[in-house]
Amino acid sequence: MERRVVLLCDRGGGAGGEVTLTVLRAARTLDARNRTGVRLHGSRKQEHIDICLREDVRSATTTGLEAYRLVHQPLPEMALADVDASTRFLGHPLQAPLLLSAMTGGVEEARHINRRLATAAQALGLAMGLGSQRAGLEDPALMATYQVRDIAPDILLLANLGAVQLNYGYGLDQCRRAVESVGADALVLHLNPLHEAVQPGGNTNFGGLLAKIEALCRDLGAPVIVKEVGWGLSAEAALALQGVGVAALDVAGAGGTSWSEVERYRSVSEADAEVARAFCGWGTPTAEALVGARRACPDTPLIASGGITNGVQAALCLALGADLVGLAQAVLPAAAESEEAVVERTRTVVRQLRTAMFCTGARTLAALDATRVYPRSQTIP
Repeated sequence: MERRVVLLCDRGGGAGGEVTLTVLRAARTLDARNRTGVRLHGSRKQEHIDICLREDVRSATTTGLEAYRLVHQPLPEMALADVDASTRFLGHPLQAPLLLSAMTGGVEEARHINRRLATAAQALGLAMGLGSQRAGLEDPALMATYQVRDIAPDILLLANLGAVQLNYGYGLDQCRRAVESVGADALVLHLNPLHEAVQPGGNTNFGGLLAKIEALCRDLGAPVIVKEVGWGLSAEAALALQGVGVAALDVAGAGGTSWSEVERYRSVSEADAEVARAFCGWGTPTAEALVGARRACPDTPLIASGGITNGVQAALCLALGADLVGLAQAVLPAAAESEEAVVERTRTVVRQLRTAMFCTGARTLAALDATRVYPRSQTIP
């Protein structure tokens, strides 16, 4: 049973547009709410995939990258073939500084998506992040939806859990299981207070997490990375996390998928939808979060993600201080289609990045630095 509600959502620039919201009601909602916790979690994950593939859930703000430009070098003094985009992240070699970022898990479609992403990462020498493994920890049978080591033995693989779960019964044992069950090289803890606040039944106690993250960094025996999920790490948070020993940070800024918009589509009442709708433009844009984190933490490895759709934007992020660039929604439709589609889509991004390096005269990633990028408001000297 469905009820259709029309809401007005500001999509930037002051222009309002009608967004038709499908509020799923009655039978589906009551059935879902009466399931066990694990099955409800899986149902939510499938809904997240469906909504991200079918609806416009972009943030009403932009990444902020449009405020910058790479300096074109018409005399690069090298051949395109001379460009070397390889790097190392957390000691792991990569053929390009790209991360197929945390997306999904816990349902059958997620298993196919993860394995297609892993195939692309293995073929192109990239890193890959898994979606939250909470479903797999609560139901070990679901951990198979995250397992990709058999087809991607060489990739940098990142396990994933919500940091807030450290306040809901999770500890060192669960974090170790998340890493070991998939053969991951590091653990990502994601911070998502807004998502939890607008999600039905969300876990909203974020108090005292910093001390628990510090203990985990000390005792886990694997690198711990902390990331936002699309509203951006503040410089203050980045500095605090650096201080407790995290191995790297993912700024995950605003400008891409907005999880409050995803939850708006999942809302079961007009009131819930209205709360979520107010945050469609919330967050720190990716470029701003990246620049702020780099200033606050000059020596900490940084991942830039949040609305990155092509290799030119990736090159901008690298010039602004990122060590790695994450792609999520940009490759999700291809990953939902086939192995061939996601490999081709990702290969295109790599080609775009290499071409941007060539046309800025940056032979290596070390040369793709702040001297290659300027604010658009500033005249290039």
